[in-house]
Amino acid sequence: MNFPFYTDKPLKNPPKQPVELPPSRQTTKTRPEAYLPDEGLVKAVNVALLLGQPLLLTGEPGSGKTQLAYNLAYQLGLGKVLKFEAKSTSSARDLFYIYDSLGRFHDAHLNENKPSVDYLTYNALGEAIILTNPPEIVKEYLPTNFSYTKPRHSVVLIDEIDKAPHDFPNDILNEIENLYFRIPELGNVTIKAADNMQPILILTSNSEKSLPEAFLRRCIYYDVPFPDAKRLTEIITARLGTFSSSDFIDKALDLFLLLRKGRLRKKPSTAELLNWLMVLREMYPNVDNPIADHPNCVLDTLSSLVKMAEDQKNASEILKQALS
Repeated sequence: MNFPFYTDKPLKNPPKQPVELPPSRQTTKTRPEAYLPDEGLVKAVNVALLLGQPLLLTGEPGSGKTQLAYNLAYQLGLGKVLKFEAKSTSSARDLFYIYDSLGRFHDAHLNENKPSVDYLTYNALGEAIILTNPPEIVKEYLPTNFSYTKPRHSVVLIDEIDKAPHDFPNDILNEIENLYFRIPELGNVTIKAADNMQPILILTSNSEKSLPEAFLRRCIYYDVPFPDAKRLTEIITARLGTFSSSDFIDKALDLFLLLRKGRLRKKPSTAELLNWLMVLREMYPNVDNPIADHPNCVLDTLSSLVKMAEDQKNASEILKQALS
């Protein structure tokens, strides 16, 4: 595999064979077994599990809030995480299910008689509540393509809840606390979670807007702190493995933390640090310390760390001064 893959040199003819590109590196960073929660987060998780309450996580974007859900499911042996990504258009019902009213109207027009339940698609928390019950209890509410064999716990991730409309948290207060939902399209039937199999709820927020106090009262809360240099080194080792040179990691962290202290509107995150280190290692696979041997590599890869146009100039000046 040749690097760089893309150049500024004009090509008279395109390559006869597609250029070999690297595989996605996303799984390298997001392996659930490699996640390192801090001590405070571990305590908050255990309190939430003990009380059976949702865990609300805040903290900088890229601080690993979302990955906690996958690590928790991995540690508890609960399989896949059921994820709901909050959007500006999300409604309370969307957290539990969606109903294809248009599809039903279309089929009725064609005289196709399908049961109403087949127009249902359960979303994260709705599916998790269904799965807590024995199949025979809820079978009449299951679409034909939905099947399972026995009740189980699930980890439900409600990601970036602060992106949802202002009323969204208030609209799900009782449902979150008592773990039930209604389906008006099926005669307003109520489906409730079994007491001994309740889903584990992890909610994340980037604090873009405040959440209602009534909602916060129903949650266990933890703000994920930004790690210090020692902790960052541990995270790097867990996520990316051991680097051949500790000097390289030390220098990279010095520059990274220098950028975070600089006048940048958006400070680079832990996730972006991992990206940057992967890039440097792949660009110079046979060099122990790319920063020492190829100082320009820092500026060449700035796009993986600094993500706002107005920050690029400031970051370049900070790094040039540090490297000189």
